[in-house]
Amino acid sequence: MIDIATLKEYIKVLEDSSLQVMELSDGTDTIHLEKPYAGAVVSQPVTVVPESDGPTAAVSLPKDAEAAGKTINAPIVGVFYAAPSPDSNPYVSVGQRVSKGDTVCIIEAMKCMNEIQAEADGVITAVLATNGELVEYDQPLFRVQ
Repeated sequence: MIDIATLKEYIKVLEDSSLQVMELSDGTDTIHLEKPYAGAVVSQPVTVVPESDGPTAAVSLPKDAEAAGKTINAPIVGVFYAAPSPDSNPYVSVGQRVSKGDTVCIIEAMKCMNEIQAEADGVITAVLATNGELVEYDQPLFRVQ
């Protein structure tokens, strides 16, 4: 049995980290801890650098730019990958034009890699998901204008 003091320590670790899910087991009992989904938009605007050496992190534009446009949402629950491999460039980046049917990311679910495609033509104005992190069903991944 995992004692309350230890459980509280693990909850604090989860809250203070970028982890979304944590499972604890003492051999007989297993406890599953998960952060609630609080929205994918970064709370403060950040500087957007269009060129990237690797997969992207979550970025956004100022609030007035966020209000315009549509989002590309996750069709399934899984792990978001911005690029086809860790050493590859991301499929899309902020400022890039996409056409309907273009692959914008991969979501891994149950060991299957699912290519997510743009539903309409437009320009990526924000990347709303973080590479390598769990995304929920219908969670906004990209903002497109």
